[in-house]
Amino acid sequence: MGIFCRKQQEGQPRRNRGCLWTIIVCVLIYMLTSVVMGYMFGNLMSPSATLEDNTVYVLRLDGTLVEQGQENNPLSPLMSQMPAGYGRNQNIVGLDDLKRNILLAKEDSKVRGILLRGGSMSMGQASAKALREALIDFKQSGKFLIAYSESYSQTNYYVASVADKIMLNPVGSVDWNGLAAQHMYFKRALDNIGVEMQIVKVGTFKSAVEPYIRTSMSEADREQTMLYVSGIWDIMKAGVAESRGLDVKQLDALADRYMGLQDADELLRCGLIDTLVYTDQLDSVISTYACTDDYNTMTTADMSLVKRTEHKADSKVAVLYAEGEITDEQGDGIVGKKMLKQIAKIKDDKKVKAVVLRVNSPGGSANASEQIWHALQTLRESGRPVVVSMGDLAASGGYYISCGADYIYAEPNTLTGSIGIFGTIPSFAKLRDKIGVDIDGVGTNSHSDFDSNIIYKGMNAEERAMMQAMVERGYDLFTRRCAEGRNKSQDDIKSIAEGRVWLGNDALRLGLVDELGGLEQAVLKAVELAGLPDYQVVYYPERKDFFTELLESLDNSTEEERLLLKLRNFCSKPRVMALMNAPVIE
Repeated sequence: MGIFCRKQQEGQPRRNRGCLWTIIVCVLIYMLTSVVMGYMFGNLMSPSATLEDNTVYVLRLDGTLVEQGQENNPLSPLMSQMPAGYGRNQNIVGLDDLKRNILLAKEDSKVRGILLRGGSMSMGQASAKALREALIDFKQSGKFLIAYSESYSQTNYYVASVADKIMLNPVGSVDWNGLAAQHMYFKRALDNIGVEMQIVKVGTFKSAVEPYIRTSMSEADREQTMLYVSGIWDIMKAGVAESRGLDVKQLDALADRYMGLQDADELLRCGLIDTLVYTDQLDSVISTYACTDDYNTMTTADMSLVKRTEHKADSKVAVLYAEGEITDEQGDGIVGKKMLKQIAKIKDDKKVKAVVLRVNSPGGSANASEQIWHALQTLRESGRPVVVSMGDLAASGGYYISCGADYIYAEPNTLTGSIGIFGTIPSFAKLRDKIGVDIDGVGTNSHSDFDSNIIYKGMNAEERAMMQAMVERGYDLFTRRCAEGRNKSQDDIKSIAEGRVWLGNDALRLGLVDELGGLEQAVLKAVELAGLPDYQVVYYPERKDFFTELLESLDNSTEEERLLLKLRNFCSKPRVMALMNAPVIE
């Protein structure tokens, strides 16, 4: 027993030394793994890029242009190969990113110039104008700005026309054929299946309901639509004429020939482009402009990752983006509950001394619009001036949330106004008769079954009168809000309301906005109204981080499921909307 114990004690230190080495190795592996993983995820969470000498910024004019860009996703190249609904990259590009990148390219000596590449970006007319003006400002640097594409859509050509040289593939095309605006009308289809859209509205020009109750444009809608489409076309022609040294009458004559179907040599002869270049010759052209064969290129995603020195100050100007359709609780656009939280967060930050609301919305829920309006008024009452900057659209509910601001900017081709209210309730009474479905039941009061009856049996005269009265109360409140905000009488507002859509140029003349300009001018006005000697700009909502974007991009719900959800919500209860039905303009 004694010998056994003694041997065990003698061997104990050796075993302890072995355990100690094992622990040391494990700790080293853990530390190394932590460093590697930290580096990897640090790059994923905070990726960066560095500008090199002789850089050419390749600004691709493709994808969909929105007001506020998304965080760069390092897995986007992989996700772009996945099926739709499983994280496929939708190529969303932020106007804010493009403008910041163009300014960086202007100011950084390492950038030699910009190549506008491609020509099929989906963007609104005011956004196109803002992008175009940023490029015109870039040209003041003396650096080169050239454009190349296999084909240009009309709006993209409007943007690219500011380039020093516009290049086109020899078998390419340039769409130049004027603007048209069209609705699709569903009345005959609804009649065929036995569905009637029961409409209550206020506003002669409130055309959002017409596709459900007509087979063609009303004269009022035709009048207003032709007015603003012609106005947008005039702005587009004037811009191209100035940049290309052409006459606006000449551009109209070319549009009448539909230049998108003309030979590339004819486009060259007419002065719409400068030269024909095959894709494999583009490198040589860039080298000539960059004055070196050893140039580097950076994409929009790369440029957005370049670290910049952010100006810091005690006082802040908050830019709050409000983009998309206005809904109460859910949706992809301006969700009322979420917007109220953002406004409350801004209000709670005592360093925020002024606010710029950037609106790009056709409107939506009247209730959510009123709640947002009220929250903004409360913000103003806290001593912070609120300035509105309108983008492509600030119509109906989009104007509702704007009208109470201290100052309003719009672009000349912004669509705004559309001050009107409507309610839509589908009736399936005829469809129910067709397929042989009967409804019976009991209720405690006269209108206990109102919600179901108006859908499955249709409104009676009393119910329609009540619905119409509710809509008229909403219209009265809407026009009253506008009158208060614009320092006009309610009658003055009603005389230019009636759901009519106005271009920014006309809105200025009518007093619906205060000045023509973009987001930058709105920020400067907010600074002036707040009397700030120094400030920094902060943006709301904050951009989502990589992991949030990743989880949302892996959402398995299909577009069909989303449409079914919208249909269910549409049919579940009466809706009162302050929404502009914008036709397709192309």
